[in-house]
Amino acid sequence: MTAAPSLANIVEIAGVTKRFPGVLALDRISVGFRAGEVHAVIGENGAGKSTLMNMLAGDLRPDGGKLLVDGREVKLSSPLDSRAHGITVVYQELALCPTMSVAENIMMSDMAACSAVSLLPRDMMRRKARDALTRLGMGGLDPDTKVGRLSVAEMQLVEIAGAIRQNARVLVLDEPNSALSKRESERLFEVVRQLRAEGVTVIYVSHHLREVLDIADRVTVMRDGRTIVTMDNEGLSEDQLIRAMVGRDLDAALQWSLQAEPRPEGEDAVLKVENLEAAGLEDVSFSVRAGEILGIGGLPDSGKDALGDALFGLCARRGKVTIDGKDLRGADPLAAIRLGMSFVPADRRGSGGLLRMSVADNVVSASLPRFSLAGFVRRGAVKREARAQVARLDARISHLGQKLGTLSGGNQQKIILGRSLVTNPRVLVLHEPTRGIDVGAKAEIYSILRGIAGEGMAIVMISSEIPELIMNAERVLVLRDGRVSGDLTGQAINETAILARAMTS
Repeated sequence: MTAAPSLANIVEIAGVTKRFPGVLALDRISVGFRAGEVHAVIGENGAGKSTLMNMLAGDLRPDGGKLLVDGREVKLSSPLDSRAHGITVVYQELALCPTMSVAENIMMSDMAACSAVSLLPRDMMRRKARDALTRLGMGGLDPDTKVGRLSVAEMQLVEIAGAIRQNARVLVLDEPNSALSKRESERLFEVVRQLRAEGVTVIYVSHHLREVLDIADRVTVMRDGRTIVTMDNEGLSEDQLIRAMVGRDLDAALQWSLQAEPRPEGEDAVLKVENLEAAGLEDVSFSVRAGEILGIGGLPDSGKDALGDALFGLCARRGKVTIDGKDLRGADPLAAIRLGMSFVPADRRGSGGLLRMSVADNVVSASLPRFSLAGFVRRGAVKREARAQVARLDARISHLGQKLGTLSGGNQQKIILGRSLVTNPRVLVLHEPTRGIDVGAKAEIYSILRGIAGEGMAIVMISSEIPELIMNAERVLVLRDGRVSGDLTGQAINETAILARAMTS
């Protein structure tokens, strides 16, 4: 179904294109949003949803095409421009000040417009904040409460209250349900339906297909920077949405995978995880054999992003983790290293690499006792090991003393991987191993990992990129709501099957 004519739309995107270096993020997309509807926007990671929302928020300008509000072309050069046209975006990462009160956060725009904030009557602020909260069914919340003391659900509603306080006609909710309980989600849905009844247009961006079908009037599917289809939500099913997202029908492999039991755990497992529980994880069990690459997939709130930290002991956990039959204590990364586990985190620049230190020092930083004698670092041994890892991984550097932060992303990742290999791990856990690196460097990393697995190492690859899992993993576990929702092997490792396990209930 195509979008309605311009006059029926409060906001229309008409043939919009957006390019970034080396990436066509939006490719002549067109979609209209009607007044007083809940319009869901769905698609895989990288489909272009975030770019589109940032454009509506005024954070990005289109390279081509038009944005229209009430049938008239507009230029949204900043968030202030968007709000002036009645468009407000509430992001997954909430933009609230935790040390300020509820009233101050709701009245933020009024405070910014007042040259002397101290002259803004506090009683008036409280009254208007309470009016906005009452409209959302939260009249009992004290406007003087510090936002930092609220639950995530309450914070979200405070931000929505601030939006409707600014007379928002179009409210964009970006993954609003990612951190809410079932009861909190139901309250959010009530608010969304109420706003729709009042004539507010709600653009609802979500990975969760069941809630999309529950709340949306229409659904737009995006894929590869394009709008594929806009459909009325009448008789739609999760399977139909997945077909539109991946561009093909649910195949026999998917039907098999939805019914298949996880394959039996063998006795030759190097890593065994039994009933693992941690923040975001519940009753997760699996094993990894020597020479196996096990892929871990799922949505951003599925629990997959917490798995690496939990396995490596960077957070509190319950359950049993063993390497070659030896128990690994929780919250003890040093014990994990001693027993043969190494971890490459997703945040390469923040927690993965020592950017101001040399390549050589980065390579040995997790194994310093091996390169020290009587408290002194043996620089010759450090250089020999670093040189060997640079050669093994084919890292492009000018010299061993070069600072890690001056390397390209792909070469940084190779050095961080080399640091893990120096510890001689039996189990290598990788979280987003190729995030932010170019296609050529990705191919090199994949080749290295396959070679390492061929030498007998057990690898756990946690990735948001489905093609990465399909290309490299012998087996893929899919997580949903903190639990294993699928154990896929063979032909069942395909985009459709992984998405079905990740997105459907």
